[in-house]
Amino acid sequence: MSATQINYRSLNEENTTVINIHELETSYEVEDTPRNSGVLVHTVPEKNKTRWNHIQDLDSFFTKMYQYHQKHGFSVILVDEIFQLFVFTFVIWLLVFTANCLNHDMLFGNVPPPNNHSRVAINDVIYPVDKCLESFGSMTYLILIISALYFFIRTVKFFFNITQYWDIKKFYNTALNIGDSDLDNITWYEVKKKVREVQAEQNMCIDKDHLTDLDIYHRILRFKNYMVALMNKNLLPAKFNIPLFGEVVGLSRGLLFNIDLILFRSPGSPFQNNWQLRDDYNIRGNQVDLAKRLSKLILWVALANLIFSPLIFIWQIIYFSFTYANILKKEPGALGMRTWSNYGRLYLRHFNELDHELDARLNRAYEYADKYLSSFSSPLLAVFARNILFISGGLLVVVLALGIYNEFVFQIEHVVTLITVLSAIGLICRSLIPDDNLIWCPEQLMTAILAHVHYLPSSWKNKSHTTLVQKEFGYFFQFKANYVLYEIFSPLITPFLLLFVFRPKALEIVKFFRSFTVFVRGVGNVCSFAQMDVRKYGNPEWQLDNSVFNNNADDNNENQISCCPNNGKIELSLLRFTLTNPDWQMPSEAINFVNGIRENAIAELSKAKTKDFRLNALTESLISFGTMGDEYSSVARSLLERCNIRENNECFNERVYDINHAQRQDHFEQMLQQNLGEKSQCNERMRSKSVKALNSSFGRNDMKKLRTSKLEGRLEGPSQSLLHSLYGPESLWEHSPSDLTIADMCLSTLYLHEIHNRKQKSEQPINAATIESTNKPSETVLTSNVGETTPLLTGT
Repeated sequence: MSATQINYRSLNEENTTVINIHELETSYEVEDTPRNSGVLVHTVPEKNKTRWNHIQDLDSFFTKMYQYHQKHGFSVILVDEIFQLFVFTFVIWLLVFTANCLNHDMLFGNVPPPNNHSRVAINDVIYPVDKCLESFGSMTYLILIISALYFFIRTVKFFFNITQYWDIKKFYNTALNIGDSDLDNITWYEVKKKVREVQAEQNMCIDKDHLTDLDIYHRILRFKNYMVALMNKNLLPAKFNIPLFGEVVGLSRGLLFNIDLILFRSPGSPFQNNWQLRDDYNIRGNQVDLAKRLSKLILWVALANLIFSPLIFIWQIIYFSFTYANILKKEPGALGMRTWSNYGRLYLRHFNELDHELDARLNRAYEYADKYLSSFSSPLLAVFARNILFISGGLLVVVLALGIYNEFVFQIEHVVTLITVLSAIGLICRSLIPDDNLIWCPEQLMTAILAHVHYLPSSWKNKSHTTLVQKEFGYFFQFKANYVLYEIFSPLITPFLLLFVFRPKALEIVKFFRSFTVFVRGVGNVCSFAQMDVRKYGNPEWQLDNSVFNNNADDNNENQISCCPNNGKIELSLLRFTLTNPDWQMPSEAINFVNGIRENAIAELSKAKTKDFRLNALTESLISFGTMGDEYSSVARSLLERCNIRENNECFNERVYDINHAQRQDHFEQMLQQNLGEKSQCNERMRSKSVKALNSSFGRNDMKKLRTSKLEGRLEGPSQSLLHSLYGPESLWEHSPSDLTIADMCLSTLYLHEIHNRKQKSEQPINAATIESTNKPSETVLTSNVGETTPLLTGT
């Protein structure tokens, strides 16, 4: 998107222009779904694809279009919606049947079987229909009435959603020429490309002639981008203190639903429709009144949650019990596995990142995160666990042996319960006992995690081995059991979080919407951070050159800098978006930022060719990148080798250096063997393949292991990416697999973090022109005594 296509108007200006659209009906199917209008598509009489020449609610249309692709078409969506109605009906029937239609005395053996039978038959336990109905009490009828009302609402929503998805199906089949059978073979990137072509032909959006990738992302993720920014500004009730328990960190799905309802979808929310903030936010001097109004809305929503919390709590117990009952029967250790928490997913999310893109990125970090947390153990707990495991195992063996000798043992009361409890104790104890063959390498694992998740607190640098970092990272990557328990009890906690944690921030939230909302032509009001404008909202500490900030007096003031995201959110989001959307035309400021990183990397790699080479930001990033595994070490090794054996003008834009190639090759051989070889011993998977990977040449087979997600689709990336720039113009990149974008983003992340670390330490700007003077105070001479710690996290 060119800069001329964006009409920036901060809400601090009183003359902000907005578009008045009819109020839309609230719908919350998934967390990213905006409200749906009563008429999703304005249909014109033509029977061909020109019926989509004017779409009244593009936000809902693009969101449904994205969901249609991710849910694999109309048939799958229809069956899933039907089963959701059936599951709800089944749960209500099962509860009523269990409570009123079973003879519990006969079921539990409190009375003898009728007619002197030796065993109790099923008919003896189940009451007849008439007797079952007679046992219904007032509470049962109340539950049935509420359930019938909810079922009616869900049924209306079912037909409404199916009607919308039927329109989306016609759009895919007619306008995009994509059948449902082809959805699994086409990526979201290709769908977006076809949508832009349809826009050029038919003007689905009447406010502008051409849609960009960023326009589509803005409409799908308009509210989600605000949530990411609110998380970055610590305005969400994610951290709170509980007496006797201390600090608790987490975001339940119910709490996120209520926040989304309060801020975006309720009648009194700051947004009056999908794409427009209320006009009151354009007026200066009414922030206190708006804060009081928002505080009152939060109060009413909290009270509603408090009233319905018992019912919701019971429903949560039933839902999670039914969901995990069969799983726990087959895999009792399933709750001992880890998962990314809702808090972690929102903290680690980029601006303008769709759900499937986030899932694919976090899935690639799962293995490293699990190994990192599994490497920590408490010696005291391990001693307790070993002895308790021995005792519980002895009891279990005795009970099972007696049962095998005589089956009557299993008929004794609570014997089966005892076996289950002893087995569960054994699972818990085994999880607390460390693996004797485990190699402890927290710094290397944290580097690999950072390369994929992209955002970790800078205070963790040099402290990955500490219990504090392990505890804080556990908030992002928690046990499944903790996740389930928190979700079950969240209805009892959510009202108090809304009242005592979220409500006091009402004024700050009003100021946030006022200060960080801009109007974009053809899109409406969006979060200003989601524009990824590194000049206006970027953080100088994460950029190579501060001249942009220093020369702009309006933007470079203390208040503006304090409002910048402090973890590189804007910069890294921009890098990821440019790689996954290569057709997007960046504004000039974004082009300068991205090109500046590549030019700076080329300059630093050129310095590595000198005889008195010292580690700089790029080479340390390459070493850290190489320790992530054989598929990554092969890229780092081949890149360094190629840039040493080729002529200088092929690798560095025809720059001439009078350097002995043999000496450079010997030096890099030492560096690679010392850093990529020894550090890879920390991880068993990396250790077994490290030597082979380091001696392999760069090719197609090496990069097949980067594990591109099927849902993520084809990631082509621009030809001017960081790895392309470093590798040189004459290369075999066109024969490489498309998932090189993953490797490029990992290296770019490590490189930008290393630059940030060095800049914080030296407090001097780092750029291609001053790279030599900047690096000298912080350079580290490579020695033969290299420890486990990874250069990225240890600093220099």
